Amino acid sequence: MNKKFWGYRRENGRVGIRNHVVLLPLDDLSNAACQAVANNIKGTLALPHHYGRLQFGEDLDLHFRTLIGAGCNPNVAAVVVIGIEPVWTQQIVDGIAKTGKPVAGFSIEKNGDLNTIAAASRKAKEFLQQVTDYQRVECDIKELWVSCKCGESDTTSGIASNPTVGNAFDKLWEAGATTLFGETTEITGGEHLVAARCVNEDVKKKFMYFFDRYAKVVDDHKTNDLCDSQPTKGNIEGGLTTIEEKALGNIQKIGRKAPVMGCLDKAESPSGPGLWFMDSSSAAAEMVTLAAASGFVVHFFPTGQGNVIGNPILPVIKLSANPRTVRTMSEHIDVDVTGLLQREYDLNAAGDKLLEMMVRTCNGRNTSAEALGHREFVMTRLYESA
Repeated sequence: MNKKFWGYRRENGRVGIRNHVVLLPLDDLSNAACQAVANNIKGTLALPHHYGRLQFGEDLDLHFRTLIGAGCNPNVAAVVVIGIEPVWTQQIVDGIAKTGKPVAGFSIEKNGDLNTIAAASRKAKEFLQQVTDYQRVECDIKELWVSCKCGESDTTSGIASNPTVGNAFDKLWEAGATTLFGETTEITGGEHLVAARCVNEDVKKKFMYFFDRYAKVVDDHKTNDLCDSQPTKGNIEGGLTTIEEKALGNIQKIGRKAPVMGCLDKAESPSGPGLWFMDSSSAAAEMVTLAAASGFVVHFFPTGQGNVIGNPILPVIKLSANPRTVRTMSEHIDVDVTGLLQREYDLNAAGDKLLEMMVRTCNGRNTSAEALGHREFVMTRLYESA
């Protein structure tokens, strides 16, 4: 594996692989203004979403943590925040400003859309010209933060594409990088295997707390099982008949060597290198958005039946070992590992193939999802609005 790549070193020392100027709406009422600014200033990136009004408690905390985390992500060079109200808008600005990167906020109340869009457009143009002058520098692979999630899994996922991610994760762990997995629901039936990988008893207790918290949600809704949800219809068509089968394949993504160093709540950031678990949804767009908010800069996404997910700030590298998917959905697949099942190469070579694509992506190659314009940015909600 090439131990070097070319990235953007940010003011706080973190390294990114993209150089976005993001237009970040505090709430759904501010989406139109952010999108108007993006239309005015070419090369900027709006992140519209549906929430931010009348949220409270832990749900509101998660909302702020996700937006601030997205703005703090090292793939983001500068941020313009727009909100309907000034106080909450400033709270997002202040959170992002701690990284040292350029950030400015604008509120629509007492200004209206037109004045807000004009002022925000001027600032976005200033930021864009500033950050497009930034140059990539040589960085060590140990500075990378790499997350993973699988989607539309089938039998080829558990025996080929997911183990390929696991092999790559083992090599990244040996190199000193920071890696992340999650999908709490999809560990059901294999949670004891993850618990056994925890580095100490405290981490194990925290992992089981997150898992049991999820199990309680199922119980509270008086759901006896996860039929019609886990496994999905696509999973079943692909040969996975139970959530336990799906879990055993899912867990292959974390490799065989690294202990689980710690457990994170949704959109929290790790405190050091190594393999981390984050309590997160198994819905692709939600989990990848949470990984971006946690600070991860490149994402591995193995798929069996075919999933088209992308993210505006976190490049998603898709791999598949399903020959039909690679043939019928080739425009979505970055790494073809069908040769692993056909015994053209071994798992070690498949992992190297994925890591080679990772380095190319870090150096500037667009992923298939980026090229096709897949920019799914989906916030996770905990409960209904007040």
